[in-house]
Amino acid sequence: MLKSDFYYDLPEELIAQTPLEPRDSSRLMKIDRQSGEIIHDRFYSICSYLKKGDLLVMNDSRVFPARIYGTKRETGVPVEFLLLKRRSLDEWETMVRPGRRLKPGTTVDFPEGLSAEILDNADGGNRIVRFSYDGEFFDILDRIGQMPLPPYITEKLQNNDRYNTIYCRETGSAAAPTAGLHFTEREFEQARSLGVDTAYVTLHVGLGTFRPVKEEDILKHKMHTEHYEIPPSTAEKIKECKARGGRVIAVGTTSCRTLESAAQTGKLSDDTSIFIYPGYEFKCIDGLITNFHLPESTLIMLVSAFLGREKTLAAYKTAIEERYRFFSFGDCMLIV
Repeated sequence: MLKSDFYYDLPEELIAQTPLEPRDSSRLMKIDRQSGEIIHDRFYSICSYLKKGDLLVMNDSRVFPARIYGTKRETGVPVEFLLLKRRSLDEWETMVRPGRRLKPGTTVDFPEGLSAEILDNADGGNRIVRFSYDGEFFDILDRIGQMPLPPYITEKLQNNDRYNTIYCRETGSAAAPTAGLHFTEREFEQARSLGVDTAYVTLHVGLGTFRPVKEEDILKHKMHTEHYEIPPSTAEKIKECKARGGRVIAVGTTSCRTLESAAQTGKLSDDTSIFIYPGYEFKCIDGLITNFHLPESTLIMLVSAFLGREKTLAAYKTAIEERYRFFSFGDCMLIV
């Protein structure tokens, strides 16, 4: 199976640069998983396609302002950090620029008394750093940091809350679980009135989610690793949903990867590097809410595994013809 099997040509002007207001005014492409039939709608109508007994499973991870700017203590050279993964209370794996100037032993100073010592080198040119500060670490980041928007978004985000879902609770992501950005309280109220249940998982999204597939043979691609947590209450809700004949609908690819990882291993808490591509047999989810993803990415491969490659590429072709908005702040599809 080749990377080029998942290519499509996207006009640059269809890459959404800013979020829509209100959140649920984004467009919704509803796709029948079996026939590939497409219905065009708006997200605020999503409950029209849900049924009593269904279960929506969402990733409650919160994106924090992980991009911070400081200076090298010895020279005053400007430095950029992008915090990727917390390794212990004050130690992080961090993407740094300029990397060649930041060797182990170097100290970097940031505003509000925050400083960091470079401890070691890590994979991909990253660094392991230890922070020193007074007060609450994430409160400091909220004041001095910027949201780590993907590289294809060039517009400055006016409101950091718009790169988080309204139900985010667990701080730790360097990128948003974007399928959930469309939900407002209105959709949850409608879902409750229909008898549609909700549950949460946590998977902290790393920038590995944007890592390009470089190998033409996709089986040679090495997936990034992320940690997930599934509360016992969510596991019980999934069991009950299956027992009553309801559908487990994953809100986003991160929720999907979490649920399918747990279905494979039986573990409610674990690290996962699951790679889902066509041929994969789904063990948990019956539906998927997801945005439109980059060509040749592992995310479009996951969608293709669930919907079928041909139907997926046909849906993307239709989305381009209909001028849907793509990627993180773009429109979405519901596959059931």
